[in-house]
Amino acid sequence: MLEGKRVLLAVTGSIAIYKSLELVRLFKKAGAQVKVVMSQGAKRFISPLTFEGVGSERVLHSESEDWTSRHNHIGVQEYDLLLIAPATANTLNKLSNGIADTLPTQVALAFQGPKLVAPAANTAMYENNFTQASLRLLRLNGYQIIEPVVKELACGSEGIGAMASPRTIFFAAARELLKDPFWEDRKALVTGGGTIEPIDDVRYISNFSSGKQAKALATALYLKGALVELITTRPFAHLPPIDHFQVESAQEMLQLLQERIQRAKRGVVKKPDLVNDLSQPTLIQKRPYLFMAAAVSDYRPKYPQQGKLKKEQLGSQWCLELVENVDILKSIDKEGIVTIGFKAETDEKEALANAKRALEEKGLDAICLNLVKGATSFGSDHNAIAFITHNQVIQSPLKEKLDLSFDILQLAKALDE
Repeated sequence: MLEGKRVLLAVTGSIAIYKSLELVRLFKKAGAQVKVVMSQGAKRFISPLTFEGVGSERVLHSESEDWTSRHNHIGVQEYDLLLIAPATANTLNKLSNGIADTLPTQVALAFQGPKLVAPAANTAMYENNFTQASLRLLRLNGYQIIEPVVKELACGSEGIGAMASPRTIFFAAARELLKDPFWEDRKALVTGGGTIEPIDDVRYISNFSSGKQAKALATALYLKGALVELITTRPFAHLPPIDHFQVESAQEMLQLLQERIQRAKRGVVKKPDLVNDLSQPTLIQKRPYLFMAAAVSDYRPKYPQQGKLKKEQLGSQWCLELVENVDILKSIDKEGIVTIGFKAETDEKEALANAKRALEEKGLDAICLNLVKGATSFGSDHNAIAFITHNQVIQSPLKEKLDLSFDILQLAKALDE
């Protein structure tokens, strides 16, 4: 997803520098080119050769700086983003005052693109008034701060100051590189997974939907700048920092979804970012989007039981009485929200007709049709969909679900332009 992007990763003298090796790996895996810039203090922890070994271009440090080429602190303008991780308290205070006596601070002073810093410091040093004032000044001057976390620090004490996880930092940097003005400050709701309809306290009716497409959609929306809420029936690891709600039954999903849709329609209150900015907060009212990727069970047990039903009570045959479940897409109020449904089919001949009928009957703006067989079965890492609106059908090729999600978002933009 970062193919063609170029990232400057500046590292300073903190024990947290070992996390920066994983950062290089994540950027490389996403297709980006990475160039590491090291301070003298950083080299006391890790050698430049180690960063080159995990995928960095030639590392820029005091001994390798070359003024016969672009390999110096001025020749970095072709890069798309500067990320300083870890950024020590010393570095933060220097950056805020324009002091440039190390290669990372010299690069920061010369670089004209987006700049992010991930602090790493002892709690007392991080909370010191000078450091906090420096953080406010950095925000004022356009730096994005990736907040540190609370955990046991290298000094043995527990408190705030530990550098954020490599994955959190990666997501923040990738979002800066990929954000789209259309999606920025726009609420987006995504549902996913197969609903769970209880039979008794240990059994339930569900389906094979893994929720992977919903997770990919939520991730793509976050990276494009949207304010994402993910409502699923399954827990997920490695999500970007989005609001994640977990439900079980279709009724629970409907109830929560109705509440979140009403909140989404109110818009986004954007507070001034600049320190001492006396302007009033701005209400941004972009039409929210709903991506209904959940596989809602068509039926549920009519009489769910408490406790566990015993085999001895049920006998050799058991007839489970079912009733039709709530149709979430048909039930919700879709006024003022762009609604995109998902329909899984197994009958290739009837699939398109069934999807078009659902598009009309449920009052949707678009529907994504996928055939669940072979490489696109439930639980697979790839998918292919037909994006169907009232005017056209666009067929996508087989892709990884995150790549496909970016394609879906590009097509979805036309529904509110």
